[in-house]
Amino acid sequence: MNTATLTIIGYLVIVTGLGIYLSRRNKDSADWATGGGGMGIMLIAAGIAGTRIGGAGSYGVAGDVMNTGIWNVWYGITTFLALALVGIFFAVPYRRLKLTTIGELFIRRYGKSRSSWLTSLCVQTEYLVVNVIEPLLIGVIISSITGIELWIGIAIGALVIIAATASSGLKGTALTNVIHCGVIIGGLGLVGYMGAAQMGGWSAVVEKADAALVASGKDQDTWWSFIGVSWFPIIAMFFSATIHTPAASVYVNYSSSAKKESYLIPAFLLAGSIAALMPFLSAIIGIEALAKYGADSGIGSYRSITQIAIDVGPAVGGIALAAVLAALISSGGPILLASATMFVNDWIPASKDYSPTRKLKAYRVTAVIYGIVAALIACIFGYFIGTASVLEWLLLGFAMVVPPAIAIAYIFYVRSTTEQGVFWGIASGYALGLLSWMVNKTILHLDIDIASYFTTIVPIFVIPIVSALTQPADGDPLAEEFYRILRTPADKPSPKLAAEGAA
Repeated sequence: MNTATLTIIGYLVIVTGLGIYLSRRNKDSADWATGGGGMGIMLIAAGIAGTRIGGAGSYGVAGDVMNTGIWNVWYGITTFLALALVGIFFAVPYRRLKLTTIGELFIRRYGKSRSSWLTSLCVQTEYLVVNVIEPLLIGVIISSITGIELWIGIAIGALVIIAATASSGLKGTALTNVIHCGVIIGGLGLVGYMGAAQMGGWSAVVEKADAALVASGKDQDTWWSFIGVSWFPIIAMFFSATIHTPAASVYVNYSSSAKKESYLIPAFLLAGSIAALMPFLSAIIGIEALAKYGADSGIGSYRSITQIAIDVGPAVGGIALAAVLAALISSGGPILLASATMFVNDWIPASKDYSPTRKLKAYRVTAVIYGIVAALIACIFGYFIGTASVLEWLLLGFAMVVPPAIAIAYIFYVRSTTEQGVFWGIASGYALGLLSWMVNKTILHLDIDIASYFTTIVPIFVIPIVSALTQPADGDPLAEEFYRILRTPADKPSPKLAAEGAA
């Protein structure tokens, strides 16, 4: 057994064991879903950063840079903008409302559940993609290093993610993400540096990459351009990767986990800064893979980082591959947690009457079942459908969450927004986005993510138009209390406590 394999096995064992050890911290459902509301800036930032990085920010960007050009580093810019958007405009309201899922917001505002269910469907579409991608990529890495069957590698990946999540809860995943983020940045940074050094320095890397582009018939100017073919794919990436983020339910969990309201904006900005580093490091490795193996080498998206890491050296390669595994687990764990939380709270009506301990058990059981189903789907993709661009699949998932994100912005900042406007805006955006993606895949075959255009533009117009046509004649009885909560700092003592303190 070589050094790289031993490093990977050791890392997986440590992460899994730490997750199980941290399970003793969870006494009830609040501990599991929001860390008991006692987390600090660094813990929240590491948890969020690890959640955002994932397979798309590592393998996805490296592979897409190798295949289509460096314009894919825009994913790093949209990563920072996405987390900054949530931190500045949405995280504080989420904490004030004491939400554990994004769907609860619609019930608090309108007293109806249909928009909540629909939002859950949108978000679960993205989370299913993530919950499939992460064990699939772990399986690919383990299989390529050890030679075992792909399905065994996927099973190992699923086991690690499920064990680390179902046992430890949000605080546990955040604590392990502190380790993951350090390993990710340090490991891939080391591989990028040593990979360039072995090829004679960065100028030699660029020269060899140019030669590989010429040999494959690709246009050098377009490949090296930060704009790529045109601005349309970049705008589409901005729409899907940035605008969807306020509706990603896992950030609701992290918002409600903050010990103090003032922690949220710094934590999200720090998380965005950390997470944005990963796509740039991955892009460097993608360029090196192109330079070393050529555009027509068959290395492809999923094997670019793996092959570079192995060729750099067993010890460094093991660290780098552990870093990629860290990226996958750090994203897969919190997303699986949020998926289970949403399923129980939004789709099991009786759960509102569960005791905290019973709900904790429901969360854990759901996480296990969800993780197993996702692993089975990952096997189907791995063996029968193939490993298409990770970034492409993830951007589709992101696009499906844009409509509820736009609806939430309207609810928070346009008081006249009605429940009918929200529901039809989300429904039309989701349906037309999914339909346009299917038409593009089967008929048009455009290189542009047209789904994100539909999921963004349609609800922007539908929500205010329908709201203007459906203003309630007898007023909005829930509005005053809802917006009073949004205006009131969560850390502000009640008038009664303030009076007692003064006395």
